Amino acid sequence: MAIHTQESLSGFIASEPLLTETAKGDARFFARIGKEHFRREDDGSFTQTGTTYHHLVMFGRSAEHAHASFAQGDNFVAEGYTRPVNYERNGQAIEGEEFVAKKIGHDAARTRYEVDRTPRNGVGRDAATYEPTQRAATAAHAPVSM
Repeated sequence: MAIHTQESLSGFIASEPLLTETAKGDARFFARIGKEHFRREDDGSFTQTGTTYHHLVMFGRSAEHAHASFAQGDNFVAEGYTRPVNYERNGQAIEGEEFVAKKIGHDAARTRYEVDRTPRNGVGRDAATYEPTQRAATAAHAPVSM
């Protein structure tokens, strides 16, 4: 069985996140995000070469959860895809791209946080009710195939 992958993006929330509605009434999360770029040096160190800024959007319930969880300055990792966008600003046609995130979370390497493992109402995921020690023991004995 093949592993299906999507694009990923890490960065930081550069603007105050906005929660609006689409024309169909669905929730839409929007934020300008920053992506820091680095160059690896011969000695193994890294030099920051600049930061680029982009648009990130999410839709539906995921957008509502993201708006409740993220603030300007937060570091994130997201999964989704890039798509072209065309719009008009001040009478001029703008062509660009935006990252449509299907999933987003805080970057564990750059963020201190606590995980709440209590099950959400109505989700029905048995894995959420495992204690961390049960989850580790189960994973240690689970068969892996590649």
